[in-house]
Amino acid sequence: MKKSTLIIAGLSFVLTGCATMYSAAELDKMAKDAVEKSFSERGIAKKERINQDAINLACTSAELSKTPLSGEATRKLEAAEYQAIKYPADGKFLGDWKVGERVAQGGGGSTYSDKAGSPNGGNCYNCHQISKEEISHGTLGPSLYNYGKLRGNSEAVVKYTWGKIYNAKAFNACTNMPRFGHQGILTEGQMKDLMALLLDPASPVNK
Repeated sequence: MKKSTLIIAGLSFVLTGCATMYSAAELDKMAKDAVEKSFSERGIAKKERINQDAINLACTSAELSKTPLSGEATRKLEAAEYQAIKYPADGKFLGDWKVGERVAQGGGGSTYSDKAGSPNGGNCYNCHQISKEEISHGTLGPSLYNYGKLRGNSEAVVKYTWGKIYNAKAFNACTNMPRFGHQGILTEGQMKDLMALLLDPASPVNK
C-alpha cells in the first residue's frame, strides 16, 4: 500500500473516531469556538457578525440536519420578523428611481476596508432581473421587471414591497435575500429610492 493511501486511511480513521467521541451539541460548540477564535476584527467588521439570531440559527440548524422547519415554527419565526418591520416615519415610501437604480447596481460596502457610515450598495442585480437595459443579472431571485406595472401601487402592494426590502424573512423564513433595513445594510432613504425604482411608472423597470 502506498504511503499516501496509508495517510488518507489514517486521517479517515481519526476523523471517524473523533465523531464518535463527541455529541452533536459538543461538536457544534467546538466549531463555533473555532470560528470565533479565528475571526479577527478589522475596521467595521466586528465579531458580532458571526453571531446568528434566532431565525438564522433555526434555518442553519434545519439545513444541517436536513430536517425542514415545521409549519408552526416557520409561522412563529416569520411573525416575529414581521413585527420588527419599521415603516417610514414620514409616511412617504417612494424616493428617486434614478438614485434607486444606482443603489440596485452597487455591490460595495460593509467590508473591513470601508469607512463607518459609508453607503452600501443593494447588489440587487446579483439575484434579480430588474430592467431590460441591464444585460447581466442573477437568477437566484425572481425577475422584477415590470414589477409595478403588473402589481399597481395600492397601499397593500406598497407596504408589502417595503416589508420585503426591509426584512424578507418576515415572508420567507429561510430566504437568502438580505434583510436590508432590519440589519442596517441600507438606509431608509436608499430603500425609498429602491421602492421608486420598482413602483414609479417612469422607472425603466416599468417600461
